[in-house]
Amino acid sequence: MDVLTDLLHRARAQNALVRQLIQRPPWGVTYADAPSLTVAATLGGHAWVWLGDSAPVRLAAGDIALITAPGGYTIADDPATSPRFVIREGRKYLPSGASADPHAMLAPRTYGDGLSGAIVMLRGVYELHGDVAFRLLDLLPPLAVVPSGPRTRAALDLLSAEAARDEPGQDAVLARLLDLVLVIALRAWCTSPEAAPPAWYRALTDPAIGAALRLLHGDPAQRWTVASLAAEVGLSRAAFAQRFAALVGRPPLGYLTDWRMTLAADLLRDTRQTVAEVARQVGYQDPFAFSVAFKRARGRTPSTWRDLGAPSESSLGGNGTIG
Repeated sequence: MDVLTDLLHRARAQNALVRQLIQRPPWGVTYADAPSLTVAATLGGHAWVWLGDSAPVRLAAGDIALITAPGGYTIADDPATSPRFVIREGRKYLPSGASADPHAMLAPRTYGDGLSGAIVMLRGVYELHGDVAFRLLDLLPPLAVVPSGPRTRAALDLLSAEAARDEPGQDAVLARLLDLVLVIALRAWCTSPEAAPPAWYRALTDPAIGAALRLLHGDPAQRWTVASLAAEVGLSRAAFAQRFAALVGRPPLGYLTDWRMTLAADLLRDTRQTVAEVARQVGYQDPFAFSVAFKRARGRTPSTWRDLGAPSESSLGGNGTIG
C-alpha cells in the first residue's frame, strides 16, 4: 500500500468539511479552536493568514495554506483588518464575545455577500485521529504555504464549483476532491526547499526502500525479517539493512516495531478487541511479548493505555465548522 495513502486513511482523514466564503473586503475571521488540519486557499484576489501573534503570510490567488497549529489562526483580506468574527466550538461570535448572526448563505456550503470585488476563500478541514495522525502531521510545520500551480489550481477550481452544488453523493465528491487538493499540496510542500519532511518520506523516492516501506505498511502483521524484505526488493541482506537505516534513520525491524505499536495504540483506543486480538492484528502471536513491546514503546501496558486513553489525544482536537 502507498504509505501516504495508508496514513491518510488510518488517520480518519476522510471526515472532511468544505466551505467557501465570497466576501468583499474588509473581512477577517479568527478560528479559535482550529481543527487538526486545515486546507485554505484564495481563488480570487488575495488574503493573509497568521497564527496568534506571528507575522502574517500572504496568500496569492491559488496559493494553498496547510495549517496544523492547534492554537488557532486568523484569515483576513489584509493584516490591518481586525477580525470581524471568531469561530469557537462551531459557533460564530463577535470579538466582544457576543453571539453573531451567521453569514448569509449564497449557495450550499457558500457564504458571504457575493458582491463585485469579493474575495473567494475556500476552506476545508479534517479532524484527524489517533497516533497515526501524528505521523501525518509530522510532514508539516504549523503553517505551510504552497504556491499556486497548474495542478493545484485545477483541483481548487473543481472543488470550489462542487462546493456550491447539492446533488446526490455530494459529500463523497467533496471529500475526494479535498483529498486530491491535500495530497497534491503535500507533495508540493515536501519537495520545496523550505520543507524538512521526516526521513521515511524522503526514503519513499528510493526504489528499493520505498518498495520495502510499502510492504511494511501493506501487511504489518506479516512475519517480516530483514532477509525476506531484502529478497522482496532485490538487494542482499547486508546492503538492504545498511541502505534502509541510512535513508529511514532506523533499522527495518525497528521501523516495523514502531509502526506496529502505532497501529496497536489506535486499535486499543478505538475498538473493543481484546489485547490478544490486537496483538495478532499487528503481528504478535504471543500477547505477553506484545505487552512487553507495547509498554517499552508507550510507557503503559496495553490494558492501562486502553483504560486511561492516550495522553496526547486532546492535542488533536478542534472544530471544523466554518462561517
